[in-house]
Amino acid sequence: MQAVTQHDVLAREDYRLLKEFGISTARDGIRWTLVDRGGSYDFSSFAPMLQASREEGTQIIWDLCHYGWPVDVSLFSATFVDRFARYSRAIARFIADSGDEVPFYTPINEISFLCYAISEGLIYPFVRGRAAEIKRQFVRALIAAIDAVRGVDPRARIVLGDPIVHVIAPRKRPDLCETAAKYREAQFEAWDMACGRLAPELGGSPDYLDIVGINYYHANQFEFPDQRLRWEDSPRDPRMIPFRSLLEEIWLRYRRPVFVGETSHFGVGRARWIAEIAAEVQQARCAGVPIEGICLYPVIDRPDWENYNHWHHCGLWDVRRARDGSLTRVLNPDYAVELRRVQKLVPSPTGC
Repeated sequence: MQAVTQHDVLAREDYRLLKEFGISTARDGIRWTLVDRGGSYDFSSFAPMLQASREEGTQIIWDLCHYGWPVDVSLFSATFVDRFARYSRAIARFIADSGDEVPFYTPINEISFLCYAISEGLIYPFVRGRAAEIKRQFVRALIAAIDAVRGVDPRARIVLGDPIVHVIAPRKRPDLCETAAKYREAQFEAWDMACGRLAPELGGSPDYLDIVGINYYHANQFEFPDQRLRWEDSPRDPRMIPFRSLLEEIWLRYRRPVFVGETSHFGVGRARWIAEIAAEVQQARCAGVPIEGICLYPVIDRPDWENYNHWHHCGLWDVRRARDGSLTRVLNPDYAVELRRVQKLVPSPTGC
């Protein structure tokens, strides 16, 4: 995805664009598949991004594993955990040796969603029916990676991000109420395992749950199994609950620093979406829920996972392709106007 959006060569320009909106922190990814050479490490794909972020004054929360790992290691082997820990340690050492800022890491992006996608045959290695086993393996790798990173720099902050969902049974299927409730509860499993509430044999501890990232999109409230509740409708389905209630639920459950780790919409709905999300966050903050910030994903438009010719028009900047194949960032004016407005709304809970 970095190559398709040309962020791999335009990172400096992309970080610079953020300054137009006073954005000085971003989430970005390190490509494990390119860095790890099976015993040695090649930082050539990462070093320019790290250098650019520092020279542009942009703080980065680095994803260490974002849906990809080297093809020569099996997800189900003990080698996977050790390999990820060694790679994470190497990245932490490379970052520590090149600067003295407090580093921020997301070791494995969206463990819960990743397990779902693998077990549904949507993402490599396309293994159906083993979601629980996969989740435990990722948590083992997560814990090993955190230990490795903190062994290099004890100051390191760790972000564990996952989608937050609200799941209900169809109106005419009361027999599915218990199933829907269990499905909804499963969203907490990765966080619960990390902090030792669930499956303590994995080695979880409250120390591993540092910062919680909540990812939320238009399809995150739905009837089981997959009929989304439409936020666009007016009036809305009364079974939908306000986003601020989902934020409060996470805060009360974990009492850890919380931020909206990903959110956005697409097309003409972008401005309306960010307006609503910002208003919900502000109401949550006024009610005492200390939401630390909102991360727009993506900030640069992206194509569909399965069709790189279909762009979603979901970024703050769309892209325009020149005849030579290069991509130019094009600001979406409606999104930009609304973002500037809500930036004035959210910075602090004063005036509630």
